[in-house]
Amino acid sequence: MVCKVKKVLRAQSTLEGAGVRLKRVFGYETRYETDPFLLFDHFGSDNPKDYMAGFPWHPHRGIETVTYMLEGKVEHSDSLGNSGVIGPGDVQWMTAGSGIIHQEMPLAQNEMMYGFQLWVNLPKAHKMTNPRYRDITTNDIPLVEDSDTRIKLISGKYKHFDGAVNDLFADIIYFDVKIWPDSNFSCMVNEEFNCMAYVYDGVAVFPAYDGFVCNEELVLFEKGNRIEVKAGADGARLILIGGKPHGEPIAWKGPIVMNSEEEINIAFDEFYNGTFIKYKP
Repeated sequence: MVCKVKKVLRAQSTLEGAGVRLKRVFGYETRYETDPFLLFDHFGSDNPKDYMAGFPWHPHRGIETVTYMLEGKVEHSDSLGNSGVIGPGDVQWMTAGSGIIHQEMPLAQNEMMYGFQLWVNLPKAHKMTNPRYRDITTNDIPLVEDSDTRIKLISGKYKHFDGAVNDLFADIIYFDVKIWPDSNFSCMVNEEFNCMAYVYDGVAVFPAYDGFVCNEELVLFEKGNRIEVKAGADGARLILIGGKPHGEPIAWKGPIVMNSEEEINIAFDEFYNGTFIKYKP
């Protein structure tokens, strides 16, 4: 059964970090609708004032953050002693787990900074897992092309191809899809998944939906086992994500996401008294 459009959301401008201007595609208000995903941000600017303040040192617990760059470079450092730089086409997959303190800072001051950050909720059983950090270069991310589409498989399975990251705590897909003008894309998905597609370039048409879905708009799908999209006359690019919902309570305050307010309070108490970091390599 083809997944029908349940809702269309438009990305909203906001400021995050130390003053980074970005578009919030979804977040706190839709956390149960987008489960297991919590937040999705789209950043894109060639004005250094919009992004150079970056995201200085801050904590996370109970989630994974996935940063996918299309243009520009970001430097990452964390409390595990990791450091690295991700550039165009690269992905940083960070599992905060029991607790990590990190920073993400832009490197260049005179170029386009363009990409996405997704927050994936960890299930209750793995909230306090050991933190982990991974850089995935663009050359390590499978690319599947045909006459209609080009699909970058960051995570999950497409046809008989596996994505770059699959040893996860949640069963999810994360694809960057380019559809040529007036062409079609079709993808089988798990019928238990919450699926959504964010159009970040061009326009797209979805089955049984009256009208186009335009740049900076997100489609939330009803349950089904197949996603179908047709690009407009200028083609379309979209991020397709999907995952099986945890179906658990979500307690969320700033960078900490747990299952109860008590766990949130404990996390912040530990952060302020210096006992937040549980794992030291």
